[in-house]
Amino acid sequence: MSTELHHLGVADLARQLDAKAVSSVEITKHLLARVAAHQQLGAFLCTDEALALAQAQAADDRRAKGETGPLLGVPLAHKDIFVTTDFPSTAASKMLEGYRSPFDATVVAQLKAAGSVTLGKLNCDEFAMGGSNENSAYGPARNPWNVNRITGGSSGGSAAAVAARLIPAATGTDTGGSVRQPASLTGITGIKPTYGRCSRYGMIAFASSLDQAGPLARSAEDCALLLSAMSGFDPRDATSAERPVEDYAAAIRAPRAGATAAQPLKGLRIGLPKEFFGDGVAAGVTTAVRAALAEFEKLGATLVDVSLPRTELSIPVYYIIAPAEASSNLSRFDGVRYGHRAKDHGDLLDMYKKSRAEGFGPEVKRRIMIGTYVLSHGYYDAYYLQAQKLRRMIADDFQAAFAQCDLIAGPVSPTVARPLGSQTDPVQEYLADIFTLPGSLAGLPGMSVPAGFGEEGLPVGLQLIGNYWQEGQLLHAAHAFQQATDFHLRAPEGY
Repeated sequence: MSTELHHLGVADLARQLDAKAVSSVEITKHLLARVAAHQQLGAFLCTDEALALAQAQAADDRRAKGETGPLLGVPLAHKDIFVTTDFPSTAASKMLEGYRSPFDATVVAQLKAAGSVTLGKLNCDEFAMGGSNENSAYGPARNPWNVNRITGGSSGGSAAAVAARLIPAATGTDTGGSVRQPASLTGITGIKPTYGRCSRYGMIAFASSLDQAGPLARSAEDCALLLSAMSGFDPRDATSAERPVEDYAAAIRAPRAGATAAQPLKGLRIGLPKEFFGDGVAAGVTTAVRAALAEFEKLGATLVDVSLPRTELSIPVYYIIAPAEASSNLSRFDGVRYGHRAKDHGDLLDMYKKSRAEGFGPEVKRRIMIGTYVLSHGYYDAYYLQAQKLRRMIADDFQAAFAQCDLIAGPVSPTVARPLGSQTDPVQEYLADIFTLPGSLAGLPGMSVPAGFGEEGLPVGLQLIGNYWQEGQLLHAAHAFQQATDFHLRAPEGY
């Protein structure tokens, strides 16, 4: 059994643990050995073998007393944007090197309470700013399908670790596509829930009106199990929604009215925005996405043409709003209370300048400068205020589309994973987010589902976007697709 453990997802491992076919300690030892053997991927920033084994033993003891649970004894790892008491919390930045939090992020605490075992913290773009994981102060995470390619970002370490079968699932965060894009480029499943579904308490903030936690895993079933544990109202987060926790594992199996075994999605209307299928999308990506949509039709879904006319405006809107919020959020890192402090400095102002110059990387500095500019006197009305007005219009476009359909589908990324170091123009890098940004600006739930392979045999993800609080419907559709296909089961060669 031990040689096959890493091929099992969350639900599969839970079933093995329920059957007492394997222990959490056995699983944890096996996966820790894989993490150590594949350090070249740059997925993990830190691990703690003794701690993980202690947590695994505690889970086994709970099971021995008759306790059960879908995550009890299942090993996971957390994106290093969530603060943790047991591991350093650095946001992949020199600014927070060695920082230890006095408390756990709510999402971490919820998964810990569910009995999951934490193997360590995962690489990401610095302060979650980037779409390639090349902006980490500790080096890039590498795509296991081709180690010379990007993983996507900012949750690149999470995606690489799950795709390489180092762990069955991981936490991530999505501000403008940072769960969906790396999931797409590494051939795994990831979901960004509705803004407010998961608590942001203890997430190191990038853009507070956009940041949202979400799981990355092999399948929709595994994502459903994690999302149920991660979600729920948190009074410590002013943006947390007071909504009941849903059983998403039950939702994916609940039959649709009028559906049949052969057509489980009968009656589901899937909208195809014409703006998502135009020029600029690689031929291989379009082919894979169209083939996946044809499979949805076989499963009973109906395809409907819709329009999201302000899609192109989402890029300038996002890259005004997100940096503006980042410049405010990151002002706390000043070398005084915590974080990096320059060793050689003069007065207080000089210490601020040198500490921030040394602690922040180039992309973080770039976004702070952009954000400070658009919030400055004389530019606030011209840029930031206009961007917020357009954000509302983008959200309205989605509501007009949802009057004609239940879900919206299209590519996650215009291309497959590009080579590491191949993009030196930050504006061109930002353009790769064009299909994920609109849903983020509107605060809608969205997910990436493995849909095949494009250029050079690299993975392609299908994006599904739902209306507010419709994560269950998203996961149900994705699960039905995964029952009919095997893209989510395919592993990179050598892993």
